[in-house]
Order: sequence, then structure tokens, then C-alpha cells
Amino acid sequence: MPEKQLLHLVIGGELEDLEHNTFRDLSKIDLVGAYASHAEAVAAWRRKAQETVDNALMRYFIIHAHKLLDPGKDPQQD
Repeated sequence: MPEKQLLHLVIGGELEDLEHNTFRDLSKIDLVGAYASHAEAVAAWRRKAQETVDNALMRYFIIHAHKLLDPGKDPQQD
């Protein structure tokens, strides 16, 4: 049986400061991609984070889009 698809998005960009998750310029957000599993998203996140390690203000995030698509679902079922 195939693994259940749980949509994850990986995005990143330069933050205004290290205290808040506020992007400096929303027009420059890097949409890395959409992934069917958390493991695939983590691999993409790790790759992009390593590529930008020299920029202290650059951050990448994993968004659990499947939770946004079905907000009433029990989080314990993920």
C-alpha cells in the first residue's frame, strides 16, 4: 500500500532580523517546492539551508500544508 500523501511546502527568504520570522521582501520568497512526505521536505529544507549558510538572515521553513487543507483533522493522526 502506498504511503499516505501529506503535503509539505518548503519556502525561504531573507528575514528582517533574527528575532522575528518576518521576511525582508515578500517578492523574493524562494518557493523551493511541494513534497508528499515530511522526509522529502526535510531533505529539501536541509539542502537549501546548507546552500545559504553564509547568510545569517536567510531562513527556510517547512509548512505542513496538509494541516491547512484539513484543519479539523486530529493532529495525532499525522
